[in-house]
Amino acid sequence: MQTLFISDLHLHESRPQVTRAFFHFLQTQAIHAEALYILGDFFDAWIGDDDDAELPQQVANELFALHQRGTAIYFMHGNRDFLLGEGYAKQSGMTLIPEGTVINLYGTATLLVHGDALCTEDQDYQNFRAMVRSPQWQQQVLAQPLAARRALATQLRDKSQSMNSLKAADIMDVTPAEVIRQMEQANVQLMIHGHTHRPARHTLIANNKAAERMVLGDWHDHAWCIRANPQQIALIDWPI
Repeated sequence: MQTLFISDLHLHESRPQVTRAFFHFLQTQAIHAEALYILGDFFDAWIGDDDDAELPQQVANELFALHQRGTAIYFMHGNRDFLLGEGYAKQSGMTLIPEGTVINLYGTATLLVHGDALCTEDQDYQNFRAMVRSPQWQQQVLAQPLAARRALATQLRDKSQSMNSLKAADIMDVTPAEVIRQMEQANVQLMIHGHTHRPARHTLIANNKAAERMVLGDWHDHAWCIRANPQQIALIDWPI
């Protein structure tokens, strides 16, 4: 009995080694899990469920095969794949879950977030996040032809990389006070998130008790996963 958590794979046609590593992970590890949680930035960009590119279809097929074998798959939006909708989720055998979902992880109430909303010091990004998460903006984008959406995804990705290169590293990390605020609001002692690409386990005080924040790493040179069972919870990695 185990539950797995991953995030920030940034799947893209230009990184086939990561896609292969993910498929191997599904076939050798996730197949033995009762649940797999994907906490955002699964794809490097998502332009709509009607995308006819080969990669999304391959991924959907592999996920659905896992779903058919009995592993429950849950997906939370990140800042790169917030347009992923119910259509693709159904095709993949995934259940969409909202930011701030609290689960019972073998007796421990656990708060799941992607992590970008924790970075409150980066006001420029938070303004951008508010814009792209609005239903009106998303409807306008999804109404455009696929080619226009592909161009927009490239433009937004390039803009994000350019802006991040000019920011101080601590601005792009989580704000400790916001972490505590969200954990206390959810009344939990454990938070799991990704986004920052800074895998680690952090101890803190929330609700006047010892608490922990576990951060998933991005899949680049290494793959990262949190593996939980009734006895323990571990942050693990392996080379890609």
